[in-house]
Amino acid sequence: MKVGFIGTGVMGTGIINNLLQAGESVTVFNRTRAHAEPVLANGATWAATPAALIAQVDIVFTMVGFPQDVEALYLGTDGLLAHAQPGQILVDMTTSRPSLAQQIGETAALKGVAVLDAPVSGGDIGAKKGTLTVMVGGATQTLSQVTPLLQHFSQTINHFGGFGAGQHAKMANQIMIAGTMTGLTEAFAYAQATGLDLHQILTTLQGGAAANFSLATYGPRILKGDYTPGFFAKHFLKDLRIVLDEAARLHLTLPGTTAAEQLYATLVDKQGLGSQGTQALIKLWWDN
Repeated sequence: MKVGFIGTGVMGTGIINNLLQAGESVTVFNRTRAHAEPVLANGATWAATPAALIAQVDIVFTMVGFPQDVEALYLGTDGLLAHAQPGQILVDMTTSRPSLAQQIGETAALKGVAVLDAPVSGGDIGAKKGTLTVMVGGATQTLSQVTPLLQHFSQTINHFGGFGAGQHAKMANQIMIAGTMTGLTEAFAYAQATGLDLHQILTTLQGGAAANFSLATYGPRILKGDYTPGFFAKHFLKDLRIVLDEAARLHLTLPGTTAAEQLYATLVDKQGLGSQGTQALIKLWWDN
């Protein structure tokens, strides 16, 4: 299938490069063309608009920033569904609202267009290495058609049910990540306050029951003073707010996630550090 991809950010770039390395033909669009130059240099083709892109391909993957971006891209008057043709497939990998994924899926079905919500986990490293975990909502038949492409950039593909189920699974993932990120930063803050060697602490924690992805991925970056985004803090705050909105709808209290949302809100909304990586949360304790 001819592949289209919208969104050439940190994650999208890694995914597109893996598709290109696998020999796929990929046409891309991004609101800022300069951000697409790395994948264009690797062989991707540019489309000037989403409408121009969907006219050239069989399947479109999207990975944009916020639910409002997804809504405009799919449901806007000049969006993908306004131009999609029966038989085409649209796969949204943005972490977004489950209810929006359901709306997009149901709207697309009326046009004979197949849709999956397929958010991913694994960060920038997983996108680069092609080892992402994909959480999928939508029809089994559609997933079967898309699986060969997903396998170019993922190592695990999990199907959870109908439209929106992939997004619900990603919310569970983000709840867990919230805990590991607050654990990482508080552990480092405590260790520093007690005079411990932080490199030794990192090695020790990674060798025991405290080992986790956040510690292994972002611990070394913190110690190097590297706050470049593998995942933007502002996007993680967005995810936590979606989680809490969904939890409220379910009459479910999530105190740990609520605390994490408040910390990231301070980092993003009050300190203006939303364009740094999630590991910048340590700056609530450290002045660096």
